[in-house]
Amino acid sequence: MRELVQLLAHLRRTGVQQSGLDACLVPRDNDAAYAVAAQVAGDLGWPVGGWKIAAIKEEMQRALRTTAPIYGRVYNRCIHESPATLDHRVLLHPVAEVEFAATLGADLPPRATSYRQEEVADAVASLRPGMEIAECRFVNDKAFPPLPAILADGSGSGSIILGPPIADWRRRDIAGQEITLRINGVERRRGTARMALDHPLVPLTWLANELSRTGVGLKAGQVVSTGTITGMVAAKAGEAHVADYGPLGEVRVRFSG
Repeated sequence: MRELVQLLAHLRRTGVQQSGLDACLVPRDNDAAYAVAAQVAGDLGWPVGGWKIAAIKEEMQRALRTTAPIYGRVYNRCIHESPATLDHRVLLHPVAEVEFAATLGADLPPRATSYRQEEVADAVASLRPGMEIAECRFVNDKAFPPLPAILADGSGSGSIILGPPIADWRRRDIAGQEITLRINGVERRRGTARMALDHPLVPLTWLANELSRTGVGLKAGQVVSTGTITGMVAAKAGEAHVADYGPLGEVRVRFSG
């Protein structure tokens, strides 16, 4: 898989996409794909700032051609505070996804037993309103490669935009809070974490156990974007996106260019 590692690292460094992928380069299964993604991170040498999670529930799994949740690394250089401005000209067909983001205050290292949700909650230093701006190194056309190739590309990881930490988040109605996405002042999406993923701790616990199983683990200081609440929306140049979490805060992203 060395050729695929070099290709994906090159596409990341140069910020370009390609159409399709030679069948001989597609990883044989998901575990092999995640191993490639780890090698890509090593080749890049970019500090990993956190992780993205996607496809927690069946509807998103169908959309992303998977039967289970997926994940990918997010690099420090791609994590920004709100309000943020991103240059649309250098993005790869960006997709905006409104998501809660957790920052870890303690390590969750690999171990023999599964992590319980209460343990994972205790490791969370802060929970924030967030927005993931997903990107993929493969053009979404008729030659779009199978899922393992996308997993090897970090599951289409791009940027995470962070709103302010939610005060006393464990006592707030995180799951039931209605969230809206407005684009240029017009409401485009609405949803709740309860409908999309039950609660952000559910996917976060899943990731902790998946990374434990594969010997990677989570580290203090890492940010985890826990899965879309309002679905996927293509972001266009000149747009201003506002994710409104009501009393929990908001996230603002402008796409220049």
